[in-house]
Amino acid sequence: MSLSPSSDSRSIRAARHARAALSRASRRAVVAAAVALGATFLMGNNAFAAPAVGQQAPDFVAVDTSGAKHKLSDFAGKFVVLEWTNPGCPFVRKHYNSGNMPATQKAATAQGVVWLSVNSTERAASDYLQPAALDAWMKSQKAAPTAVLMDEDGVIGQAYGARTTPHIFIIDPKGMLVYAGGIDSIASARPDDIKTATNYVNQALGEAFGGKPISTASTRPYGCSVKYKS
Repeated sequence: MSLSPSSDSRSIRAARHARAALSRASRRAVVAAAVALGATFLMGNNAFAAPAVGQQAPDFVAVDTSGAKHKLSDFAGKFVVLEWTNPGCPFVRKHYNSGNMPATQKAATAQGVVWLSVNSTERAASDYLQPAALDAWMKSQKAAPTAVLMDEDGVIGQAYGARTTPHIFIIDPKGMLVYAGGIDSIASARPDDIKTATNYVNQALGEAFGGKPISTASTRPYGCSVKYKS
């Protein structure tokens, strides 16, 4: 039995509709796959991309040298200084042995600033200190941070892109990163350079508390490389 012309037309239209539907379905599948892949890349990038000045500071929870937990967001409404440290680094010893870092810490905390010293040195490193030993060293230096945080797995350090010891980050009461960089303007391990260097932390906090914009919000950190867990 032969099909009528109208039947042929209906068959052709049905075939075209089927091919179009299949094409649309294929495109949707491709788009869905691309979106999923893009989301994976975005999540991956967000997980490891360090915040820039003017961006929200990543929240974190860490245990200090006495075993107490600290969550960054618990300090909302206050300025917070994050200082990456490692007593085995000569640049760190420059600022501690001279009294510069303890004095900077005390000047900040006297204004209500929360100062968190962070040690991201991995356990396998030759200059890694156990929490009790690190706490004892800090006390011997008359240091005055609010807490000394242990980050042996490097989670916090990598979230912030901390590269050196020391490396300083300042977070404002709204949780925004307002300074990132070195503690001062002379990149050396010589204590004599401290007296002629600009202390960027004191300068930034002084300007912030004075209601002024931070004039130098981003500088190049200097010191020893952070010994992250590989």
